[in-house]
Amino acid sequence: MFREGFDNQKYLTLQTERIRERMAQFGGKLYLEFGGKLFDDYHASRVLPGFKPDSKINMLLQLADKSEIVVVVSAVAIEQNKMRADLGITYDMDALRLIDAFRDRGLYVGSVVITQYASQPSADAFIKRLSNLGIRVFRHYPIEGYPTNVRLIVSDEGYGRNEYIETSRQIVVVTAPGPGSGKMATCLSQLYHDNKRGIKSGYAKFETFPVWNLPLTHPVNLAYEAATVDLSDVNMIDPFHLEAYGQTTVNYNRDVEVFPVLRRLFEGIYGECPYKSPTDMGVNMVGYCIFDDEAVAEASRAEIIRRYYGSLVKKRKGLCDADEVYKAELIMNRAKITVDDRPVVKAALDKAAATDGPAAAMELFDGRIVTGRTSELLGACSAALLNALKSLAGIDDAIRLISPSVLEPICRLKTGALGSRNPRLHVNEVLIALSISAATDPNAEAAYACLSDLHGCEAHTSVIVSGTDAETLRKLGINLTCEPVYESKKLFHR
Repeated sequence: MFREGFDNQKYLTLQTERIRERMAQFGGKLYLEFGGKLFDDYHASRVLPGFKPDSKINMLLQLADKSEIVVVVSAVAIEQNKMRADLGITYDMDALRLIDAFRDRGLYVGSVVITQYASQPSADAFIKRLSNLGIRVFRHYPIEGYPTNVRLIVSDEGYGRNEYIETSRQIVVVTAPGPGSGKMATCLSQLYHDNKRGIKSGYAKFETFPVWNLPLTHPVNLAYEAATVDLSDVNMIDPFHLEAYGQTTVNYNRDVEVFPVLRRLFEGIYGECPYKSPTDMGVNMVGYCIFDDEAVAEASRAEIIRRYYGSLVKKRKGLCDADEVYKAELIMNRAKITVDDRPVVKAALDKAAATDGPAAAMELFDGRIVTGRTSELLGACSAALLNALKSLAGIDDAIRLISPSVLEPICRLKTGALGSRNPRLHVNEVLIALSISAATDPNAEAAYACLSDLHGCEAHTSVIVSGTDAETLRKLGINLTCEPVYESKKLFHR
């Protein structure tokens, strides 16, 4: 059962006030590192029910006239074709999507920075593409011994080798398609170069997770670890904050590791560091906006299980090794949950056993669970989707929403003119058929009107679904997990 636990409007107000305070603290240019997703932060909206995916961008719009955006992409991620899991696109393509999204909102995108650049062929191709599009590109290079070799990092052979990003506004928002892109290093490099040029500047970190004033093992913070198992991020007590203030706060290993670099850099610029800890660097007010802790904890535990299944499927596809799964399992154990805490899992597996074929289950907002099986005309996801819509619209299960006379010609088209071996309709094809039927059938029209009610529902399948079905369900806002099993024994799967 869905219930909100996060005050989004309070969050927007507190965050904006906090950033203005940080601007006043430094006086000159402020490099503001945005951790997580600045645009479309679906992870935050899942673990903080009530958080809007575009909250951060709406907050930034209040400072639009003072801000410019720098998008950071790691050359290593480009070379590895690293994907943004929630959108199914690579980091370099997401960088272009983000630029379009920012511009559509009236925000100024100043440039793109390619970090960890070592003449990777894919990175060079992307740089050429950006240049042809009229987008300024800057290169930042790997530094040996980063982040521990402070003497080298804070030198002309370290940050000094990086190309200086020319900016024109007071707030420089540094963001990226995903974690591990090099946002903080980009900000620190700019501080180094600004100092050499006599430009007064400062740094602050807008990091949503982990939430510094929630316990280390709070489900929200564990869900962050689950989301970053591929990066080996680990939440930890901030030792610098504990020493300076005697207060226990939560940060994560990469920020703790790099803090001596930032402190040394600030000491070189101002004579002393304005921050006593990594926690001090942050402007994160999330923890003050949670009004129902149990609702947030429940949502976070659900996210941990979804991330676990994501790792299982990645391993089955050969996209990660067993270590990632082991880490995900460890987080499950720390959160004291199992897959049995996800009701749609048992429902899907029971349906598959009863029908001796692939099956799917979907949990609606009121707790009802509907299932779907594979048939001659429909895949399991398609069947479960139609059954869910019937349930939401109050339509008797025996009533057909789409006549076989509509479905069969589409199936023949797929196997005939389009040459597909699978005649069953994918979710997107069923939705098209449903929209056509809705023009003449009141039941189909009523079911079609309930599509928006699927947003945020949970689903599970007994097999790995096609990319087409996964993408369509994602667009509907359905949180899908799959058993790490393929429907067939073929070596090639779309």
